[in-house]
Amino acid sequence: MRKIFFVISALVMSATMMAEDHVMAATHGSRDLRKETPASLSLSLSEAQDYAVKQNRSLKNASLAVQEEYAKRWQTIAAMLPQADGSYAYSNYFDYRATLSMQGRNVDIQMPNLGALGVTASIGINGQGIVGVLLNNIAIQMKKIALEKSEDQLRSSVMSSYVSVLALQSITNLLDSSLANIQNLEQITQNSVDAGAAEQTAADQIRVRVNTLKNSINSQKRNIELATNSLKVLLDVPVATELVLTDSIDAILSPERILTLLSDEFDIRNNLDYQTVERSAELAKRNVHMAGWAYGPTIALAYNYQNQRYYGEGGMRMTPPNVLQVTVKMPLWSSAKRAAGVVEKKIAYERAKNTLSETTDNLSIQYRQLCFDLTNAYETYMNEKDNIEVSKRVFNSATEKYKWGAASNLELTNASNDLINAQSTYVNAMLTLINAQSSLEEFLNK
Repeated sequence: MRKIFFVISALVMSATMMAEDHVMAATHGSRDLRKETPASLSLSLSEAQDYAVKQNRSLKNASLAVQEEYAKRWQTIAAMLPQADGSYAYSNYFDYRATLSMQGRNVDIQMPNLGALGVTASIGINGQGIVGVLLNNIAIQMKKIALEKSEDQLRSSVMSSYVSVLALQSITNLLDSSLANIQNLEQITQNSVDAGAAEQTAADQIRVRVNTLKNSINSQKRNIELATNSLKVLLDVPVATELVLTDSIDAILSPERILTLLSDEFDIRNNLDYQTVERSAELAKRNVHMAGWAYGPTIALAYNYQNQRYYGEGGMRMTPPNVLQVTVKMPLWSSAKRAAGVVEKKIAYERAKNTLSETTDNLSIQYRQLCFDLTNAYETYMNEKDNIEVSKRVFNSATEKYKWGAASNLELTNASNDLINAQSTYVNAMLTLINAQSSLEEFLNK
């Protein structure tokens, strides 16, 4: 027994030290990850999504929640496996002498010191424990679904933020080109004014256009900074880290990808919301079984070993060293408490089945709506993409005509305003398309 005691103690100490080392290593690893964040990151869209998934703390907590459910399941299983406890008790009676009356005579009995070593092993099995393991399995599945859904949502957010930065950068570059043309016209017009060939009003109107474009460019640059910081938050990198986005908008907004999404068959079993509701219904069904097993028996088997040693003379050994006990416990009467519990779980199961049927219908309708939104967003995007090219050509044409006096200042102003409006509409259409695409991908669990 001493050897067993020492072995158990060593195992406990080793497990404690390993757990502490694991926590320290995890903490140290997290700190090292922070230190290793480079000053500049060049990321494609897929790399940015993978990086965000790896760094995100909420996903780490969701992953820990899955591990926590595994630990709970093992606790449920272990409760039905053999349990063993060891004990040692020492009693010192300080030379006390007990007095017994035997046949009219008093007899003093020495109470020697007593040492008692005991080992108890037991196992108990019932239906509720077995169903409890099945409930733990469903809980693990639901946690995994929640983890996968959180990951999909994070990837969708990274995609939207990534494309926002690219779109704003593209518009800013286009505005810079337009500003260079307008500034060239401003210089030409001012030279004409200085030579007496044009009025100062014409130069002032061009200058207003220049200032308007400068304000628009500055606003876009601030929006780029805001969008970039939002992307850094999703990536969990310091603000000082420079982000270089290596993918282009055309590579991300692929017509082939969109057409593939629209042509894919909808399998509701792949939808994470459906999987969650389905598992909830299954959980409710298992709870009915759990409540029903309240009527079932509980079988327990216990073995007790007791070894007593008296230190000194005397002492009475009245406790048997080996005891085996088998217990079968059967519930008899609970004033309909168990019956009410079964009825309650059955009602909950019926509600879960109704929710599952309703979810199935709603998801089918939602799928059609998402396909419609993506189709509409794609057509709008293609139209706005064409519009911005047309507006750019019109603006360049008006600029050239204005140089040679073939266009008025009003025509140039209108062409400039149309270009700025087309750029804003183009960005909105692009972001709408990205959101529609990512929403359908998330819905289909792609």
